[in-house]
Amino acid sequence: MPDLPIASDFSLASLNTFGIAARARRYLRVTEVPQLAAALADPDLAALPRLVLGGGSNLLFTRDFDGLVLHMALSGREIAGEEDGCTLVRAAAGENWHDFVQWTLAQGLGGLENLSLIPGTVGAAPIQNIGAYGAEIKDLFHALTVFDTASGQTRTLRAADCRFGYRDSVFKHAEGAGLIVLDVTFALPTAWQPNVKYAELANELAGIAAPSPRQVADAVIAIRRRKLPDPAVIGNAGSFFKNPVVPGAQCERLLQAFPNLVHHRQPDGSEKLAAGWLIDQCGWKGRNMGAAGVYPKQALVLVNNGGATGDDVVRLARAIQADVLARYGVQLEAEPVFV
Repeated sequence: MPDLPIASDFSLASLNTFGIAARARRYLRVTEVPQLAAALADPDLAALPRLVLGGGSNLLFTRDFDGLVLHMALSGREIAGEEDGCTLVRAAAGENWHDFVQWTLAQGLGGLENLSLIPGTVGAAPIQNIGAYGAEIKDLFHALTVFDTASGQTRTLRAADCRFGYRDSVFKHAEGAGLIVLDVTFALPTAWQPNVKYAELANELAGIAAPSPRQVADAVIAIRRRKLPDPAVIGNAGSFFKNPVVPGAQCERLLQAFPNLVHHRQPDGSEKLAAGWLIDQCGWKGRNMGAAGVYPKQALVLVNNGGATGDDVVRLARAIQADVLARYGVQLEAEPVFV
């Protein structure tokens, strides 16, 4: 049986990017897959509630966790072959996402550059179907391996199995709750073309007629560093709210009252609204409620100004949601998971 270095009453403050002070009743840093089966075979550990933790960049601790935290620290990355005009690249769940993206670029492979500098781990990326600047995980996804806690077996899931949606996947629903991502494989196109359909990114690359993957990545990194706080300096979980998607008719009514409304038409005729714009228009950018606040450079980001609790952040989020709903009739949905 593999070694199970279980820690008790373990501090999670350094394992969540909000920097919230929380503790776990039991904690296991998972560095090899057999540890998962061993933990489930232990009757005392198996009886506890479980929380699978990656980089802690998409959750908000509102209390201590009275259960077992499985901190996924599996490592490894490789070029896994060629298929249908793509190079397959695979990374273990515990690999840092941004470092993995930069590694693919160093191999001369384009495709993931628009997703540079997103915090978190490779294993968490498909769970959230992370996206930025016109790209999403689902666009380059090939397959992933999961450990099924119900059967104790590993199996492979393809895109259809993952049921990707906007910041959504099967892993965020009951059917996928017992599945732990072990590794993810991406299909990066050999005939790469830059994705610069977002105006902000196109402006950053102005003057470069045919940008390389590295140049696109550098532009994305520059934009994100200007707009978003470094979690190592100011606690945050990146974009706190999803951009709401509303019916086209509702958007038309809103435009009549608010002609400057920022919106993006979707293929099905619905409209995606800019949550940051809605929040900014309600006067929240740069405002604080106690130790929690809204980042002065980006209204979509809630921050821990020092010593904030999870409840402080929740109170701020609820106040923002109430104001946006009252003014625009739009319900904002939080991206991070509340624990």
